[in-house]
Amino acid sequence: MRDVQIRYAVRRSNTGLGLFATHHIARGRRIIQYVGPILTSAEVEQRTGRYFFSIDEDYAVDGSARTNLARYVNHSCRPNAEALVEGKRIWLWSKRAIEPGEQITIHYGKQYFNDYIKPVGCKCAPCATKAAKKSAKAKRKSEKKKAR
Repeated sequence: MRDVQIRYAVRRSNTGLGLFATHHIARGRRIIQYVGPILTSAEVEQRTGRYFFSIDEDYAVDGSARTNLARYVNHSCRPNAEALVEGKRIWLWSKRAIEPGEQITIHYGKQYFNDYIKPVGCKCAPCATKAAKKSAKAKRKSEKKKAR
């Protein structure tokens, strides 16, 4: 069976630009490589930016170049993909089937989440849905009080 090339589309999402599947991606499939120059931890400390992806304690990939399509993979608290390190390469793999038009997401990790996402509030689809339900519930409760 011949492997079908998977293509992607960079489009607007509720968290900025995101990477979306244009074809069905089966569960357990290697999706895309996170590419860029490999830097030492010391080099990362001297630079600014948010596109550094740790390989291990000593090295990270600087994925800031726009040619690195994997940089558009956004955070989700319930992601459909995960990052796996193979040597000095970082690959994103599907955790479940991903349908055409669906955004490809990973969990950015506890430290990144606590440093950058938590202070402003998570805007991933599961959290946005949860917040909308909570807001609707509060609105109904308020309307009930007013009706009394």
